[in-house]
Amino acid sequence: MKLRTPQHSGLWILLLAVLACSCVRAQDARFSQLWTTPMLNNPALTGVMNGRLRVTANYQALYTTLQHTEGYRSMAASAEFRERLRSGNYAGFGVQLQHDRAGESNFVRSSGVLSGSYQQQLYGGGSRGNIHHYLAGGVQLGVGQRGFDMNKLWFSEQYFVDPASRQSYLDRSAPSGELYSGLGGRLYPDINIGVAWFATFGDRSGAYLGGAAYHLTRPNVSPLPDYTDLLSRRYVIHGGGELPLGQGYLSFLPVVRAMVQGPSFSSTIGGSFRYTQRGWREVALRAGVWGQLTNAHNERTGLGAVIVAVSLEADNVQLGLSYDLAVGGLSRATSNRGGFELSITYTQLEAQGNRVRCPKF
Repeated sequence: MKLRTPQHSGLWILLLAVLACSCVRAQDARFSQLWTTPMLNNPALTGVMNGRLRVTANYQALYTTLQHTEGYRSMAASAEFRERLRSGNYAGFGVQLQHDRAGESNFVRSSGVLSGSYQQQLYGGGSRGNIHHYLAGGVQLGVGQRGFDMNKLWFSEQYFVDPASRQSYLDRSAPSGELYSGLGGRLYPDINIGVAWFATFGDRSGAYLGGAAYHLTRPNVSPLPDYTDLLSRRYVIHGGGELPLGQGYLSFLPVVRAMVQGPSFSSTIGGSFRYTQRGWREVALRAGVWGQLTNAHNERTGLGAVIVAVSLEADNVQLGLSYDLAVGGLSRATSNRGGFELSITYTQLEAQGNRVRCPKF
């Protein structure tokens, strides 16, 4: 395929912007409200909750302000169950679904995994009061698919310049000269593992630390037949906790997550404040800011986005809203607009004596 240079600078700028987005999103699609997607951060966190059942849904839209493109849209849904075992130990089971769509080619990434964890109590119970330590391990088995619609792309053989008017135009009815057409995509198996430690130290005080590895088999995700595109493993290190502020009802929840996948690096660092009046039906409000560091375009690591989030916890339902403010290389193309994310989580609470002791995420 021979590439012809467009005569319109706007098309060239748009092409550069789309390529820049692709570099930023070279990693697996990630959600800004990472505390609502524990199974996407570490399989060992499956079922780590103060409840028996948790159902979560997320929707994210990024870079929708780019000209002539729908940006990136990601959706996720999950369900987790937790079962009490002997001697204060627990088992967690879950299912995680995710679907991402990007660009005019309708590039899609879909995945579904079954997740399981075992949570071994290391310390706690009896006379030890509210101090509890757990070590958890988890594994996920699933399938994924990546593909795009070749019929929605145009190629250089379909780009022409009128010799009389010198105006350029596209003729999508002309042969593209490509070997493939239609929808591309294939199913591939996926295996992920992780370990985590978490503990509570009393009222509004806890911590957690973990690590995970995704795509252990490095599956071939090429949407085109006879081509190979091995998916790089994704390594995750994360940690955080809850720190009480004074004797009232305010606490601070710091969080950090670092991910490496192939040549791409991304880290989210920040925290939120949580205020509650600790009533019989507890209602809490959270607000926080996080910075996202990336090494987009193989450059040195720098600040790529600032995330602002608020959430409302009402009894067993949590609503979250966050906004990504682009400050890196895409800030000019997006007018500093990143995108928003919505989340809703429902948790079926357990009786007080059966609750797993874990910090707030």
